[in-house]
Amino acid sequence: MNIIQVPRRFVASEWGGTETTILQTSRALQRAGHEAAIFTSLALSDQRRETIQGVPVRRFPYTYPFLGLSAQDKRDMDKKGGNLLSLSLLLGLLREPGVDVLHAHTGKRVGGVVRTAARLRGIPYVVTLHGGFFEVPKGEMDQMLAPIQNRPEWGRIFGAFLGARRVLEDAAAVVCVGGDEYVAAQAKLPGQRVELIPNGVDCEAFAQGDAAGFRAAHGLATDRRIILCVSRIDYQKNQIGLVDALAQVATQVPTVHLVLLGPVTVAGYHERLLNRVRELGLTDRVTLIPGLRPDDPMLPAAYHAAEVFCLPMPASPLIRPCSWIRLHLSIHLSDGTEALSTFGEDPLELTLGDGTLTAGTEALLLGLGPGAQEEFLANGNALFGNWSEENLHWLAQGSFPGEVPVPGSLIAFTTPDGTETAGIVQQLAGDRVQVDFNHPLSGRALRLRIQILAVAEPETLP
Repeated sequence: MNIIQVPRRFVASEWGGTETTILQTSRALQRAGHEAAIFTSLALSDQRRETIQGVPVRRFPYTYPFLGLSAQDKRDMDKKGGNLLSLSLLLGLLREPGVDVLHAHTGKRVGGVVRTAARLRGIPYVVTLHGGFFEVPKGEMDQMLAPIQNRPEWGRIFGAFLGARRVLEDAAAVVCVGGDEYVAAQAKLPGQRVELIPNGVDCEAFAQGDAAGFRAAHGLATDRRIILCVSRIDYQKNQIGLVDALAQVATQVPTVHLVLLGPVTVAGYHERLLNRVRELGLTDRVTLIPGLRPDDPMLPAAYHAAEVFCLPMPASPLIRPCSWIRLHLSIHLSDGTEALSTFGEDPLELTLGDGTLTAGTEALLLGLGPGAQEEFLANGNALFGNWSEENLHWLAQGSFPGEVPVPGSLIAFTTPDGTETAGIVQQLAGDRVQVDFNHPLSGRALRLRIQILAVAEPETLP
């Protein structure tokens, strides 16, 4: 039997649990006498073809069907949650000879590509869900979609053509790797075949490792007692909490050393992690290794060099999507002018994702806990959207009741659909008034000060 696995992306430099599952499943199929290959997009890679641990990988050009995306926008979506479109992938799946089964590891447009290819070829396809398919918190979804906010989309017709909304319903089977998602899939897909196949560990791959070689490669003396954490650098993994604990352990175990091994998926959290290491004076006790290829012998070597393996859990709730938060916030312009401050007044109370803060501002809060005090330098475009000339509008003076507005005035408006918005009067010309509907902080250099007073997990809210 010939099986093609189809994830959204698949690169050794951004390795995680999904990639491990796909690779190990493919290798197991090969050992059982089947053919297995991986077809995916070129996201985060420029290699059209490669072989990883004996499994051939083919990558195809893709795009995000939105106008005005920057290179950074595309990279952010490549890393997390981007709903890409690849007609080249569809053609590749149609042209590959002798295929018996297609195996999708995502939904949306890529899942639709698999569905369409399978239907046109007259073969079955299955879908594996790797967590978070049915229930993505609004705050997390807003952050993933931030790069395409207010961007004109031209790809909806392709989603309809590919049947992206029927990927699960039309599959021959749906596979879940987690129990909660298995229960949710059974409830949401009545009549569909749903199977639970938990992830496993290839114990043989980790049976041996060169502990001395790992220490030598990373400058770790033989007397260093290593605590190892293998995980992507992400607020959800709470490496900052582990660093805080290390500071306490170091007072009793002078030779303790923390090794954090994993790719960076949230750059802002990575920067805060580095700052925390410096603040606690632990620079010589913490080694960050930004991920290893799955076939790198240094990966099992890291486990053999360590005395303790640790995946931290927050001792107190950390801010994550849908957390309830009480905080103080101030925003100052680069010249020191105060644009906003709650310090000395009642604090803000909000639920992450409820619209009180923009997605860009919410992203700065992720991973912080009660008592945290942080200052950030940011560009207003990243927090409040890009400044655009298209948001400058000329209005008739008759549109303004009462006195003629003066330049610099902030005027409230109600749009035809009932939405309230505001604009700043820029200039007067005859009987016309130019109003700027850009956010007043867009395009400005900003300094934010944040103090977290309290955090509650979503499941503990009344």
